[in-house]
Order: sequence, then C-alpha cells, then structure tokens
Amino acid sequence: MDSSRGLFDLPSPAAWDAAQLHALDVLGEDPLSLLAADWADALAVQAPTLRRLGRMLRREYDAGTSFLPPPTRVLRALAAPLSGVRVLIVGQDPYPTPGHSVGLAFAVDRATRPLPRSLNNIYKERQQDLGIAPAAHGDLSAWADQGVLLLNRVLTVAPGAAGSHRRRGWEGVTEAVIRTLAVRGQPLVSVLWGRDAQKLGPLLAGTAVIESAHPSPLSASRGFFGSRPFSRINASLEAQGSRAIDWDLPA
Repeated sequence: MDSSRGLFDLPSPAAWDAAQLHALDVLGEDPLSLLAADWADALAVQAPTLRRLGRMLRREYDAGTSFLPPPTRVLRALAAPLSGVRVLIVGQDPYPTPGHSVGLAFAVDRATRPLPRSLNNIYKERQQDLGIAPAAHGDLSAWADQGVLLLNRVLTVAPGAAGSHRRRGWEGVTEAVIRTLAVRGQPLVSVLWGRDAQKLGPLLAGTAVIESAHPSPLSASRGFFGSRPFSRINASLEAQGSRAIDWDLPA
C-alpha cells in the first residue's frame, strides 16, 4: 500500500500516518539511513545539512504547516543505488499542487488526474521521438528502476507556493549528488531542461550532457519539442557501452 496516499487525499499534515511521522523524525535525526547504502557513503559530508533540513521540516509540521512531498518521499530519488544510475534528469522543485509530488522529478502518483502540463509535454515529445503513445498516468518509477535518476534541484516545497524552499540548503545537497555522478567514471547521460538546470553544466564537465528548453508550457515550443532527448540518451548510453533505456511505461 502507498503510505503517502493519505497525504494526497487530505490537505492537512495531521492526516499523516505513523509511517510518515516516523520518516519525519528520521529526516531530522538520521537522514542518511533513508538513502541507498552507496549514496549514504558518498553523501556522508552532507549529513549535517540534511539533518538541519529535516529539523526545519519538523518545525514547520509542528507549526501546522504542510510541505510536499510527504516525509517518506522526500529522499526517494536517492533510495535507489548510486551504482545503478545511468541517466540524470534534473527538475526544479517539486510540484506544489497537493497530491502531485512523489519524490521523483516530473512524476506524479499513478492516480493523479489531470497530469501536469510539463509531463504531458514530455509524453508528447517522447511520442514524436520514439513513437510511444502518451501514458494515461504519471508514474515514472519504471524509468527510475532502470537507472534514471529523476532529481529535483530542491527536494521540498510548500503547498501552492512554487519555489518556496529554494535557498534553504537543498541546492548544496543536490550539487553534491551531481558531482558524485560526474566523477564516478561510469556511463552517464545528463539531461538539463531549462536555464536553471543548465547552470549545473560545469559540474558535469567531461560527461555526456543533453540540453534543451524546459518542457513547461511556457517554453516547450522554444526548443523542447523536436529535441529528441530519449533517442539521444539511448544513443549515448550505447556509445558508452551501456544498454538503452526502455522509455515505455506499464499501463
């Protein structure tokens, strides 16, 4: 059972169940325990920052202020092993609409309707690129299972307030994630959509990077559509001796 579904159904953090409240405590006390073991080792120097961020979230909860995604999903992107990451797709901050943010950039809960417009545009470009019809849902976990790290630049947000948790410390953590990937010496393709993501390009020097406009409705027609990122990712992976990603999603 999806332990975050209660938060999706009810707007108040008072609706969080015991698993969510336990995760909230862990975020402030031992956040590295929520990561895959190799990510925990690689990000050990970030432990004080992660604890500070977790305690910030706890204070907001105690003050009756909600945040997204729910506690069990805040570090979800790093729960899969570092050793398996082959593709990095960088988002901005989580969707600020309650029920949308699930801890993977651009993804939403399988039951969420309508789909976010950026995700719809991603599906449209995938269809033009690979001929795969748009999915009826926004669950991108099948991509994550193949080593696609769907990493938001900032990992939490206040409901209805896009960008509200920027410059609180998350950027340092996610920069450390990106630097770790860049120096591993393993196959990697990074996808930087939009100006904010493209500022991270210097951290990825020497690795394969694909850049274009962001899939947002405000910019998709200015370089995202027609950029063919999915086929380009697969071509680059294969050139590096790694297998292609299956970009189709289960129904």
